[in-house]
Amino acid sequence: MSADYYTSMIKPMLEGAQMTILLFLIAIVVSIPLGFVLTLAVKSSSKPIAWLAHTYIYVMRGTPLLLQLLVICFGLPMLPVVGEYLVLDRFTAACVGFVLNYAAYFAEIFRGGLISIDKGQYEASQVLGFNKWQTTTRIILPQMFRVVLPSVANESITLIKDTALLYAVAVPELLHFAQTAVNRDFTIMPFFIAAIIYLIMTLLLTLLFKWLERKFKFE
Repeated sequence: MSADYYTSMIKPMLEGAQMTILLFLIAIVVSIPLGFVLTLAVKSSSKPIAWLAHTYIYVMRGTPLLLQLLVICFGLPMLPVVGEYLVLDRFTAACVGFVLNYAAYFAEIFRGGLISIDKGQYEASQVLGFNKWQTTTRIILPQMFRVVLPSVANESITLIKDTALLYAVAVPELLHFAQTAVNRDFTIMPFFIAAIIYLIMTLLLTLLFKWLERKFKFE
């Protein structure tokens, strides 16, 4: 196979990778703060709010992400009365699905981080005269961030691999163009190239989180 062939094959795959990265960035930027809000809801003194948050997390973590994407893309528009208002373009629907799903996972990660903070930290904050907001922002959250960072890194790497599910809802991402090239040229090489691109993305993400871990003195 000539260099021109590889160039013509890799170019659309790199364009698909841009869609993959865009979805990843949107999902991370939105789902992490939403996950923290869910964590606060779970710990709320209001039982209905805590119950709703627990139920949401259970449902989103207990059902496949692919099923959730299919429901959002194709199921919601079929609902009577309101269905016509829930029609989203495929990429927007996929973003919604990824954000809602990963927010539940990040919520559990943050909850575990908060549980790991010794209760003496809260008592010491009261002795120092900190109010609840100061205790949370200056003492609890920085410690929680250090604790959860490795888990957040692992979940983020999983997220960038899960973006391949866009293929199932007809969003033209990296795997879509790889499959198109395989079907067109009857060669498995595009799959290997797609794997290399995924490995490069996950490597860069891993290096980023390793740097963050060193910055916060994990190593």
